[in-house]
Amino acid sequence: MAAFTDLRRFVDRVDDLGELRTARGAHWDLEIGGVTELAQHRINGPAVLFDDIPDYPSGYRVFVNSLGSSSRTALVLGLPTGLSFRELLPLWRERSKQVSPIPMRYVEDGPVLENVFEGDGIDLYKFPTPRWHELDGGRYLGTGSFDVTIDPDEHWINLGCYRVMIEGRDRLGFYISPGKQGRIMRDKYLARGQAVPVAMSFGHDPSLFLSASVEVPEGVCEYDYAGGIRGEPVNVIRGRVTGLPIPADAEIVVEGFAYPGETNEEGPFGEWTGYYASDHRAEPVLQVKALYHRDNPIILGSPPGKPPTELTSYRGLMRSALVWEQMEKAGVPDVKGVWCHEAGGARLLVAVAITQRYSGHARQAGHVAAMCHAGAYLGRYVVVVDDDIEVTDLNDVVWAMCTRAEPEESFDLIRRAWSGPLDPRIPPERKGLNSRFVIDATRPWEWREKFPPVAEMSPELRTQITEKWAEQILGPQQPGRVPVGV
Repeated sequence: MAAFTDLRRFVDRVDDLGELRTARGAHWDLEIGGVTELAQHRINGPAVLFDDIPDYPSGYRVFVNSLGSSSRTALVLGLPTGLSFRELLPLWRERSKQVSPIPMRYVEDGPVLENVFEGDGIDLYKFPTPRWHELDGGRYLGTGSFDVTIDPDEHWINLGCYRVMIEGRDRLGFYISPGKQGRIMRDKYLARGQAVPVAMSFGHDPSLFLSASVEVPEGVCEYDYAGGIRGEPVNVIRGRVTGLPIPADAEIVVEGFAYPGETNEEGPFGEWTGYYASDHRAEPVLQVKALYHRDNPIILGSPPGKPPTELTSYRGLMRSALVWEQMEKAGVPDVKGVWCHEAGGARLLVAVAITQRYSGHARQAGHVAAMCHAGAYLGRYVVVVDDDIEVTDLNDVVWAMCTRAEPEESFDLIRRAWSGPLDPRIPPERKGLNSRFVIDATRPWEWREKFPPVAEMSPELRTQITEKWAEQILGPQQPGRVPVGV
């Protein structure tokens, strides 16, 4: 049985952990965003609940950095708290193999129906939606949100995390990167001249947010994947307007239609690469036909920005596990570690450790990591290292790259790979495609036995010295302490 099934119970659990901070009186215009940035830019920074927001009723709240610590992420995944992300990776890898999707459960009622509005009663400005960053083009209600769409041909439900900007009392602009499942579904409708049914949830149990933000297998509904993580079905209500399933325990939900030819300027918005690379453009508009919300609703906020952020914390863990799993399924043997580094937004820099078994093994590992489903979108560098390198330690990875990779021999270039408008390095006329650099930072296979030995203690001597001297020289070891970034 899950420990929580809605956002409020999760907030209570975070408070029990001692990781919740409450901020009263922060303004929706930049101040909430600024405080959020302070919290997110600290490894294992606190979750923050904003209340008494000027211009809005007390009790209309915003909750941020929900998954910005290893312990809070562990709560959602059903893992022990008090560990580092590095320590959680093998535990999640093992548990994820046991997670089987549990189909969503349709119910007739739920807290989200405490307040229902249609027609002239819809007013999206009633919520304290932040303007998160100084150069943002508007107020983004959707940052920790997800969109619910349905494939018009195969009729499977998809949940995806895509940014959502308020454009009027009953109008929302929403951007979906090319190639994402929600974008493919949306484009199928629009290509046929049909209205696109969409539901959006803006406050919910973080297991739904987490599931909607990572690459679950195609054809698997994220509601069902979240149910597998929880160990029980997600309760959903059939939307009155679109028929799409909406979370029964959600804080705020809308549903409506995006009509062919109806667009408006969306953006700019500070994104996970750390830039305003996607600028602004004409994007489809959701005409909201129904609004549902709980009493005293909570917006779940997860604004991206210059790494590290909340996004690079939990997604680094989840994506690392997915890339590792997909490499093994592709037949790459003896993968000993994968880490999608925070500095690259959990996408642009991936480190892979292997035990070399044959010539070409390192290049095989690098190319598969770069182009498997979990690693293919908007990557840039894959560094393959030997199994004596700790992939979560950026210093260790860069040291291997500096000393075991030779520019003339150790680099492969992949051209015309899947990218998107968020890539800051690609000029506007070439958005959508980028290249990948696979760096072989392993000892060269042909003369690996002759490679100079490393000037450091052996593992056996390190254990002896640590047990005898570490506390006396370095002080008490902190629980879960790991190299920089994890």
